Parts: sequence; C-alpha cells; structure tokens
Amino acid sequence: MATIIDMPKLSDTMTVGTLVKWLKKEGDAVESGTMIAEVETDKATMEVECFEDGVLLKRYIGEGDQVEVGGAIAAVGEKGESAPEVKSSGKAGGKVDDSDAPEPAPETVEQEEKKEEKSSDGKDDKDADPTSAANEPSLKVENAAEAAGATGAQLDDAESSGRIKASPLARVIASEKGIPLGSINGTGPGGRIVKADVLAAAANPSATPAPASQAAAPAAPKPAAPVEVLADKELPVSNMRGAIARALVASKTQAPHFYLQMEVDGAPLAQLRESLNAQLAALPAEQGGGVKFTVNDLTLKAAAEAVRRVPAINRAWKEKTIVQYGSVHLAFGVAIDDGLVTPVIRHAETKSLRQIAAEAKDLIGKARSKKLKPDEMSGSTLTVTNLGMFGISDFYGIINPPNAAILSIGATVKTPVVDENDNITIGYRMKIGLSGDHRVIDGAVGAQYLAALKQIIEHPAMMLI
Repeated sequence: MATIIDMPKLSDTMTVGTLVKWLKKEGDAVESGTMIAEVETDKATMEVECFEDGVLLKRYIGEGDQVEVGGAIAAVGEKGESAPEVKSSGKAGGKVDDSDAPEPAPETVEQEEKKEEKSSDGKDDKDADPTSAANEPSLKVENAAEAAGATGAQLDDAESSGRIKASPLARVIASEKGIPLGSINGTGPGGRIVKADVLAAAANPSATPAPASQAAAPAAPKPAAPVEVLADKELPVSNMRGAIARALVASKTQAPHFYLQMEVDGAPLAQLRESLNAQLAALPAEQGGGVKFTVNDLTLKAAAEAVRRVPAINRAWKEKTIVQYGSVHLAFGVAIDDGLVTPVIRHAETKSLRQIAAEAKDLIGKARSKKLKPDEMSGSTLTVTNLGMFGISDFYGIINPPNAAILSIGATVKTPVVDENDNITIGYRMKIGLSGDHRVIDGAVGAQYLAALKQIIEHPAMMLI
C-alpha cells in the first residue's frame, strides 16, 4: 500500500516549508534513508529523508511551492501501484515542469550500440520527431556517460554540445577521444552523429573539418549587457526572510537597545595579518602553509578573547533570571541572497586563530550554499557583524536575542590623526560599535568590554598567546 510522505517539521519554529528542489523523479527507486527533496525552512535549506522502501509514485507539489508542516509532498509504494489522490497542499508558485515526467531507465552502451545499428538501417528513426532524442533532457546523456565511465570533464563536454544532434554513445566516445562534435559530419537519420561517425573521425583526423568556431572569422565583441530597467515588483516573502523580520521586530520592540562606539588603531592588526599570511604562504601544506587569514578571522578571535577580560558581556535575559555563560558561543553575520544568517563558532574562547579561521570558512561556505543546519545557527552568546568589506566605516547592529550585545565592525580607514607628540600624521582607524540590551547590561559593562577589545586589537600578538 502506498505511503504518503509529509512535509516534516525541520526546526522548532517551522510552520511551512518551501520545496526548492526535487532530488528524485517519479518512477525512481527509493529506500529508507534516501534524500528525495530539498526544503527551505525558516532557518536553512535542508534535505527531506524518505523512510520507506519502494518507488516514488507521485510528486504532489512542484519546485517553489510552499507547504504547511504535515502536508503531503509525495507518495511512495510498489512499482505499478497507483498513488492515492490528496487535496492539493501547495500554497504558491511552482509547477512540475516537463522534466518531472518519469524517464525510461538509462540505456547501457550495448543497448545504445544495438539502437544505432537499427537506426543506420532506417528502422528506428527517432530524429524524425522533434520531441525525440535530440530534445531529451541532458540527464539521459549523463547516464549514458556514466555507463561508459566518463569523467566529470567529459560530462561537461557532453552537456555543452547539447544542441548538436548526436547519440549519447557518440557523445561519450567523442569526449573520450577529444573530438569536438561540431567537427563531425553525422550520417545518421536527420544528420544525427552516431558511433560510426566518431570512430571514422578518429581514424582519419586530417579529413575532419575544422570546427566552425575555428574556421570562422573572429567574432565581433559582444555588446554590453543592457542596464536593468527599474520597475515596480512584488516579491514573495521567503520563509527565511519572514523569520528574520519577526526576530528583528521582536528584538527592537522587546530589548531596550543602547549604543556605544570606540575608534581603535587598525594598523597593528593589519600588519599582523600581512605578516602571518606572508610567512604561511612560504610554508608547504604539510607544515601548515596555505592558510590565509582575513580581518574577520582576527576580529572574531579578538572578540572571544575580550570576553575573558569582561565576562559580564556574555549574558542573556531569561525574564526571571540573567544567565552568564561560561563559554563563548560566537555568532557572526553572513550575508546571503535572502537575508542574513548567523552561524555559531562554539567555545570560541578555547580555539586558536587557525581553528577559528577554518571553522568560519566552513560555516560561510555552508551558509552561502544554504546547507547550514539549525544547530549550527543556534545557542549563541555573543554576535559579531562586519560590514568593513563593503566600505562601511561605522554602524550599529540589532541585538541577536537572547544575546546581551552585538558588535559591529567597520572598515579600517586611512585618515589624518594626531600622534602622541601632537603631530598630524597618517593613521589607520577602525570604528567598533556595540549595541547592548539594557535589561541585561549597563553602559559601563559595554564600555569595559570595548576597552578590552581595543587593547587586544592594538596589541594583537596578545591574543595568540
């Protein structure tokens, strides 16, 4: 009996999910543990797991549809079984495109060879039909290439040649022998390139005409892309953007923010970074070389170290109590297309600069590919947001509940400064802002923390001890 696969609850606050990508087609075999789709929650994009063995009988919603938690998304059962009818649970957007229709099983090389032999006898002319092999999705080409053991580069070549009429087997052989399909004259039905054409071209390379791209005169430069015309638009609110909106409104209305700012000398931090990167670049990988630190890596390390000196900043409001944490779970902002996410480096105060840099790089990669897990974005005790790379010199962030404070790091700016001898000279200044929750901490605590952070940034070797 067929089983309905429902939209799972993938986070504590999730009420609806948007199906962004199907990983399995109707007719595909699945088993318990198979990932069948990618769903965007209010926090991240996650994969939906199937807990049944059988065949994916039906996909009830299309890519882009929003479905409430518990709503039907697919049916799994025995091959040939009918999928049960369900009330449409998709709320918006997506429809199942032509590629949703089940495709026949991929052909083996031997099957393709037999097919070409028939085709050369005029007994199997699919190319006479414009909806046939020449217009099939590239998935079939990929499967044929896999059967012949093609590499990723060969698959790329097959895909890039998708407008040329050629059998999957011919594409694979041409890729293996490095022969551009555009240089081969097809003798199959409708000018289709078949295996024999590729082998003939390989045996007599001098007779192979030069590709049109080589024989033709140099192409004229492409015209500049037109400037996008401004127009009124209504954009749907994604699950993530909706969650961000709710959290920030709650933060600004419930937490009484106060703001502090301090200007620090950014030159020592920049010099340390330049020195470390130069020395690491000269080392082989087996000796720890190849690492490249960013300003963000250094400021994250400095922020965690400053908590050691002013632990009162590492607090949270819990209505009846104020919690002071014994570890620094450091969140940092990562901008993505749909908003801002804050992955967390746990126990940051115990980690070296190298460890923090590696973990931050990994989390940034996951954030930009929407692969962060909910537990990688929760449980923070302090947050750092950095807009210096965009040239922003000073700003204030909105507190990330239940943190007591958020740091905002600006760009290091070259500016005239007055030195200790009252001389005007060139200096490098960085502005660091702090937004604090006045229910949890007072201005004095925020000021003490910024002073500790200033001392570390202006003497950055101290945080490496």
